[in-house]
Amino acid sequence: MAEKLKKVDVVVVGTGWAGGIVSAELAKAGYKVVALERGGDRTREDYTGVKDELRFTDRYEMMQNLAPETITSRNTLEEIALPVRTRSEMMAGTNLGGGGVHWAGATYRFMPYDFEIYSKTVERYGKKKIPEGMTIQDWGITYQEFEKYYDRFEKTAGISGERDPFGEERSSDYPTPPMKESPAITLFKKASKELGYHPYQVPSGNLSEGYENPDGETINQCMFCSYCTQYGCDFGAKSDPMVTVIPTAKKTGNFEVRTESYVRRVLYEGGKAKGVMYVDTNTGIEYEQPADVVVLAAFSLTNNRLLMLSNIGRAYNPKTRKGVIGRNFNGQFNITFLGARGFFNDKKFNLYMGAGALGGALSDFAGDNFDHTNLDFINGGGIELRQYGDAAIASNHVPKGTPRWGAEFKEKSIFYTNRNLVVWYTPAIMPWWHNYLDLDPTYTDEFNDPLLRVTNKYTDQDRNIAKFGIEKTKGIVEQMGADIIDEDEVPQEFDHIYQGGHYAGGVVMGADPETSAVNNYLQMWDVENLFVVGGSAFPHFGGHHPTATIGALAYRASEGIEKYLKEGGQLVEEKRKSFQA
Repeated sequence: MAEKLKKVDVVVVGTGWAGGIVSAELAKAGYKVVALERGGDRTREDYTGVKDELRFTDRYEMMQNLAPETITSRNTLEEIALPVRTRSEMMAGTNLGGGGVHWAGATYRFMPYDFEIYSKTVERYGKKKIPEGMTIQDWGITYQEFEKYYDRFEKTAGISGERDPFGEERSSDYPTPPMKESPAITLFKKASKELGYHPYQVPSGNLSEGYENPDGETINQCMFCSYCTQYGCDFGAKSDPMVTVIPTAKKTGNFEVRTESYVRRVLYEGGKAKGVMYVDTNTGIEYEQPADVVVLAAFSLTNNRLLMLSNIGRAYNPKTRKGVIGRNFNGQFNITFLGARGFFNDKKFNLYMGAGALGGALSDFAGDNFDHTNLDFINGGGIELRQYGDAAIASNHVPKGTPRWGAEFKEKSIFYTNRNLVVWYTPAIMPWWHNYLDLDPTYTDEFNDPLLRVTNKYTDQDRNIAKFGIEKTKGIVEQMGADIIDEDEVPQEFDHIYQGGHYAGGVVMGADPETSAVNNYLQMWDVENLFVVGGSAFPHFGGHHPTATIGALAYRASEGIEKYLKEGGQLVEEKRKSFQA
């Protein structure tokens, strides 16, 4: 029997950017907030001096342990899904701050086209441009309506950047100047301009200068010491929840965070969420935490699974294409981030200096910035050259055809150290009726609860947009003067490797309850006091990294939750038929 705790105004599941922002905003507004984090407590000191590639890059110390709980994966409805068992095959952040602590820092906005993708595609190309089975839909909010939340996130995080020449309208500039340009980035930008493109500096959560955000939190200047992606920042120079929203929430006196608290159910009765049931993983004791508002702000996959385990919402059925929970699974992994690597005989770069979001980018082939009339895909993606900062173990890039061991490998490995650069494409990922999430009928976690099952396969859209991106990146690397160019190969089918952490969808937002689980405040259509925040709300994945959009959604949701706590009821009037079935 679970021990029942004192009721609070809001209980938040997850402490990453989504949960951290919601917690801070509501605590600042005077509401009592409890946040539950499955991982352990962490402070900045836990990451001091831990530039340990073996520990964090190769052994994934900051990622979820998949032994007690993982996912299962298959390509088609006819297959039996199998568990994903290692952290090299699926990465989900854990511990205080969640994935927001180990992220690289790239902070792009999604494009106006993304928010109205169905309407804009039909308007420019007609309905026939959208393939049968592609379930794109408008998001229920326009970029213009959403822009102020992006602006707010960027100011909280202190993002360093410059305007994208192809970029969207902005209400203000980035709060801090762009990062410095390395010789590799200079070469990328020069070559891109010579080809007629419009490069700019990657907007970065690794800050170009010290910054105090509107909540009074200080973020330090980046030291370009590398070790950002999959690492915590020991300088406090990478904007993350631990240096921004979590301390802001704690200062209010209205916020309590409980780590090592594994939420198993949303308590649901009479059409409303009553709280959550969780287990203290140190003691094994079960608790009920009642609340007026429940916020699921855990990882996308966890948000989906908790709703399914709690029997909340209408589960998606791919055979009838009806239902919403689990619909439109999408994300950037495996077939994304493909491009071309150049090897230079006469140029050298200091590739051991870097930062997670140090890089050059261009948006000439993003969204609908280019004419798709004669192309066999829709949407687009960004092109990037990033200088993360190499580490010792995983930096032996050699041209294709080189033996993987022996004298020739040693010779070329040494020679091409600091002489190779990669340019890649980050394509948008479209949703399909056959890519979805549900509960696995066979495999369970350590509590005997069903695991989440992912059904995902590639389409011609995925393969064609990837080929397009490789062709464009190869052209840039050629212009940069590479002596040898190795192009990535496009996989024919998804291989169940969920690298990168960019998994989304399943609790998608929209204006129509028939095709969306939440409205544009991330409030569930079926349960008015339950808000589901994060990448799970993406109806499709835009052609850039997701963190800024997740942060902006969290500010939008916070505004909605506060409004709900004052007024109650559904915050948005539903509209019908905004999608392609």
